[in-house]
Amino acid sequence: MKRLYDVLISLLAAISVTMVIMDYANTISIDKYPYNYIDNTILIIFAVDYFVRLYLSKDKTLFFKNNIFDLLAIIPVNSIFSFFRIARLTRIVRISRLAKFFRFTRLIGLTGKLQKNVKKFLKTNGLIYLMIVCLAILCISSVMYSLAENVSLSESFWWAIATATTVGYGDISPHTAVGKFAAVLLMFVGIGFIGMLTSSITEYFTVQENNKEDKILKKLDQLEKENIELKEKINKLIK
Repeated sequence: MKRLYDVLISLLAAISVTMVIMDYANTISIDKYPYNYIDNTILIIFAVDYFVRLYLSKDKTLFFKNNIFDLLAIIPVNSIFSFFRIARLTRIVRISRLAKFFRFTRLIGLTGKLQKNVKKFLKTNGLIYLMIVCLAILCISSVMYSLAENVSLSESFWWAIATATTVGYGDISPHTAVGKFAAVLLMFVGIGFIGMLTSSITEYFTVQENNKEDKILKKLDQLEKENIELKEKINKLIK
């Protein structure tokens, strides 16, 4: 029964998030029939689920702190509260409940190792800080281009990514001074990031290889010491 409940909640979360994304993409209108009925039904189910769990919880304060996203997910959204519509995306958190079904220790171990390796890689040459700076410049340049060239923000982001990655399809190009300045920023960002990424990858694997060699040498030294100690004990026994 518990598994059926988790599957149902996760399925509803996936449907809700998909509808919100399609609404933002102007594929559907979440305020019109039949999507408004579906969305309101999911909202009611989530609200009942939240308050029932709140009522059954022993520590109300702890429950509130641990379920902030669930609370945001049940905020009623209409034309007046359209600002809070983005909070519906937090319903995707419910999908994490499915993780309880999958208790494969090998998969968990692999995930842990992958996470550690990713952290080490991001710290190589301060790559994580460069990524943050590049992302900030990408967003700033996109907004500058959108305002200067009078294009939508989605098209501006598409142009910014194509320019920063040095792909340059040419379907969108700057014509104003501000737009060209944003393009120059992105060109430097793209070249610098790719160079730093290549350098970080090389250094990461070099360090990993050196660490392996150091471990092997340490083990050999330890074996050599143990052999010497063993020979000394044998000689004592013979005497």
